[in-house]
Amino acid sequence: MQLLDGKKTSNDIKNEIAAEVQSIKAAGGKVPHLAAVLVGNNGASLTYVGSKVKSCQEIGFDSTLVALPETITEEELLAKIKELNEDDNLDGYIVQLPLPKHIDEQKILLAIDPDKDVDGFHPTNFGRMALEMESFIPATPFGIMELLERYKVETSGKHTVVIGRSHIVGRPMSILMSRKGNPGDSTVTLTHSRTKDLAEFTKNADIIITALGVPEFLKADMVKEGVTVIDVGITRVDDASNPKGYVIKGDVDFDGVSKKASFITPVPGGVGPMTIAMLLKNTLLARKMRSARNQ
Repeated sequence: MQLLDGKKTSNDIKNEIAAEVQSIKAAGGKVPHLAAVLVGNNGASLTYVGSKVKSCQEIGFDSTLVALPETITEEELLAKIKELNEDDNLDGYIVQLPLPKHIDEQKILLAIDPDKDVDGFHPTNFGRMALEMESFIPATPFGIMELLERYKVETSGKHTVVIGRSHIVGRPMSILMSRKGNPGDSTVTLTHSRTKDLAEFTKNADIIITALGVPEFLKADMVKEGVTVIDVGITRVDDASNPKGYVIKGDVDFDGVSKKASFITPVPGGVGPMTIAMLLKNTLLARKMRSARNQ
């Protein structure tokens, strides 16, 4: 069994990007600039955005945090989005979700300029991804593809079962794994909460990608020998014996499943760190695309 180490791989990617930023600087070019829009003060969102800003500093990107009050109106937020779209100094930006209840998330995401949509959530980028054209790929699926590629996991002709059909992970993963190329060329089954006899699918899978959010859902008796398992789940589970009062669990019963797997991601330290690394990679791509257009 080989661990797909997201922590190590994400550090490798950050080092590669940092070296590229140094080359851009040395050539007198403009370094990539990423902004994060944070509405309100949701604890988890603050942590995510904080680590994104910190990562930007580590690799030499410019970064801006656009902190807005919880009480901002939809119109005011749309005006801010328009401002970011028109800001030539900015290569890419993200709007941290979830947004307050009184704001229509879909409307906000649609207002983002697809050329600055480094989260890869805009329908234009999603459509380009599905058509195998150059696009920004959502950071978590992009990170999974990168792990599969760097660890040389064979995907061609394999049966991949994706558990969960979210627009952020499950659905894009099902498209990416079936696209031509490496990683890809897989036969994909997309399963979800309404799938009957889910274990019948997972038992026959060569690769399982689970993004369900149910702690330790996938058990050893649901997988075959030699399976590759990518665990996107991340849930806080109360645990009085832990100094923090909780432990982080993935969707996979790691102790049981790892005994049968050929490759498996740990939680934490698997897919999570890759997400931020790929957001940075998308921002670098946005900078390159902008500078090519301006030539």
